[in-house]
Amino acid sequence: MKKLVGLLPALSGILWGSAGVFVRDLTELGMDDYTLLSSRMIVAAAVMFVGICLYDRSLLKIRLKDWWIFVGGGVLGMFGLSFCYNIAIGQLTLSLAAVLISLSPVFVLLLAAVLFHEKITGKKVVCMAVALAGCALTSGILESASGMQWTVPGIIIGVMGAFFYGLYSIFTKVAMDRGYHSFTIILYCITVVAIVLLPFTDWGFLARTVPAGGLSLWFFMLLHSLCTSVLPYVCYTVGLKYMDAGKASILAACEPVAAMVFGILFYREMPTVLSLAGLFLTVAALIVLGMPDKKRA
Repeated sequence: MKKLVGLLPALSGILWGSAGVFVRDLTELGMDDYTLLSSRMIVAAAVMFVGICLYDRSLLKIRLKDWWIFVGGGVLGMFGLSFCYNIAIGQLTLSLAAVLISLSPVFVLLLAAVLFHEKITGKKVVCMAVALAGCALTSGILESASGMQWTVPGIIIGVMGAFFYGLYSIFTKVAMDRGYHSFTIILYCITVVAIVLLPFTDWGFLARTVPAGGLSLWFFMLLHSLCTSVLPYVCYTVGLKYMDAGKASILAACEPVAAMVFGILFYREMPTVLSLAGLFLTVAALIVLGMPDKKRA
């Protein structure tokens, strides 16, 4: 059972990789980015709240002096990541968008060096360079006749999403250092994003479209929240109980591969040889980057 539970981080990567399918389908219905995120976060916050109440109500407690951590993690981290990822999915292939978001460890290293004075070693620099080279191959920009879907704004926004993902990791690190459980961090960051998005949500569109879509649309939106905002974090957190953080991050690194598979199955986004090589090069570099120093050496 422990071995099976140990695979949960890989499941979290697959679930994160499925985000593009939900975003594209809901966007085709006419849902704007703010409304899409708002509906997702409201449902996710409600599910997380109920789940924590059933699991351990003490996890709902936070200290008022730490409010800035959850606001920062929610607005600068989770909202920035989700908003940029949604836009990137519309302008890039699912695999390229996921690869760009996966560059977040690079920004985590750079931010940690500035904020926490953590040392950047030569091996880390090599890994970052290899990851960036892999992204260049995955994008198809080196193949004039590749037919890969990409735009310069899309790539810039995707990289910005990775930066915001890195910020979320930094705020999470600060919160955990202060004794907060990861479920507490997830709940309050999601809640902050949901509150911030309330004024920008097209409630009229939801009132018209959701009831007309019937139970299938209700279920699809619920699945969107569960697969992209609740279950991945829960699976990853539970998996951490049975392995070290380095191994968990390695298993979760399958997200870009999962996104590529979803792109092939649902949107016929057929990768080229170079894009496949770039994807696996990037994933390999990020895996090595996530290893403890001794294993990396």
